[in-house]
Amino acid sequence: MPNPSPPRATALTATALLLLGALAGCGDDGDSKDEDLSAQKLSWKDCPEPSASEGGGDAPSPLPGGDTWKCATLKAPLDWDKPKGDTIGLALIRAEASGPEDRRIGSLLFNFGGPGGSGITTLPAFGQDYKQLRTRYDLVSFDPRGVGRSAGVKCENDEQLDAYFQQDGTPDDAAEQRTLLDSTKKFNKACEKNSGKVLPHVRTTDAARDMDLMRQVLGDDRLHYFGISYGTELGGVYAHLFPKKVGRAVFDAVVDPTQNPEQGSLGQAKGFQRALDNFAEDCTSKTQDCPLGDSTQDVKDRIAKLLKDLDGRPIPGVFPRRLTQTAATSGIAQSLYSQEFWEYLTEGLQQAYDGDGKVLMLLSDSMNGRDQDGEYSNISAANVSISCADDKPRYTTADVRAKLPEFRKASPLFGDYLAWGMVGCTDWTVAGAADHPDVSAAGSAPILVVGNTGDPATPYEGARKMVDALGKGVGAELTYKGQGHGAYDSGNKCVRDAVNGYLLNGRVPSTGTVCS
Repeated sequence: MPNPSPPRATALTATALLLLGALAGCGDDGDSKDEDLSAQKLSWKDCPEPSASEGGGDAPSPLPGGDTWKCATLKAPLDWDKPKGDTIGLALIRAEASGPEDRRIGSLLFNFGGPGGSGITTLPAFGQDYKQLRTRYDLVSFDPRGVGRSAGVKCENDEQLDAYFQQDGTPDDAAEQRTLLDSTKKFNKACEKNSGKVLPHVRTTDAARDMDLMRQVLGDDRLHYFGISYGTELGGVYAHLFPKKVGRAVFDAVVDPTQNPEQGSLGQAKGFQRALDNFAEDCTSKTQDCPLGDSTQDVKDRIAKLLKDLDGRPIPGVFPRRLTQTAATSGIAQSLYSQEFWEYLTEGLQQAYDGDGKVLMLLSDSMNGRDQDGEYSNISAANVSISCADDKPRYTTADVRAKLPEFRKASPLFGDYLAWGMVGCTDWTVAGAADHPDVSAAGSAPILVVGNTGDPATPYEGARKMVDALGKGVGAELTYKGQGHGAYDSGNKCVRDAVNGYLLNGRVPSTGTVCS
């Protein structure tokens, strides 16, 4: 979906945190003909500053106690059907276990979602949250193939992306629809021109095979795994391909593996609308006056009017850019990923009502991977490349027009935005693999599946669908009655204790456990 809409199922990224702060050596390509890649030895070294494609920023800060993050490059086949052919370098980052060696379980591999998120930048940004897990695991994450320094996909340049994310992503007439399609095709052709060699090899099944290679090279008999958002889909695909190699695994903010892209987008429309309803209700239920409206409906009506006005009259944003309707919508969506961001949404809306779009544009920038210097990570390029390689359906403008009433019913505010996102794979150079992923994993060790009732990007209903799809006796469901995207990083003690109890001590919570 390269049209400006939320990545398919992304976790809250380190890029977002860095940008919101303004409000308040790792990969090489090579050749391998006869080398046994499972026998390779990794060379762990001090981590460099993240590349622009990974989101930029400073090198990871030292860990508590003075330990440092280390980075390495793993060689993997470009084409898993030709394992003795050309290789690519996959960027890895690690913090070694802090506890006694005789208590060490192994490596715990993280994927934070997207698809397209950089694990090299995200794991250190959230590393403190996993302090207890580090007592018995080496914490490891990576840039999946097509992401950051792992043969990162390149599409348009920064200047082109500024224009791309300013476009009207919710066309109102035939002329605007043609403009959107032309822009989408231009973006997709740029991906093919700049990254055609890697595009056929960035499917989720390829990344899952990469993870099994990581398991072997890291020296683990089984893969211990923590997947968040799209990382739950990747984990499910791994469990399907290698059920006997699954160790202790947690899926948090769960993608519904039974849905095709249309159903997934419709689910997100409902999820983001539910989150916006919760935001508006929270604002108006406080003892002091809500600065955004007198009632929940009044808050939503004022937001809808703002977006309608911006459609024809953008307001100043981050100079020299102006806040368009689509940029404002993506900024609002970004702020709903975490309840901690609601105060910025309130501030951004207040300012926008007064003609200043800076805060909403900064939120939109964080969604799209743009830093304060105007440089973009490759999250959008990777997101569309992986999504289009995975997803078989190719939707037309006629398909979208037919579905618009259903999307608008699901969400008056986000319906058009997410419906038009479905044209993102139009004329993509690589055929999509399937309507939805296969995550059936008979014979796998237990997998803890955590759903959040207020999750906008991966609605709560997906957790039960994942449990059912994994198969009898595999998935154990845990419910968190909260807000925002995901559960573990909310800091909720009940969720933390349940997840830590499983990963550290092998205690599987009873399916149906509820935390609030």
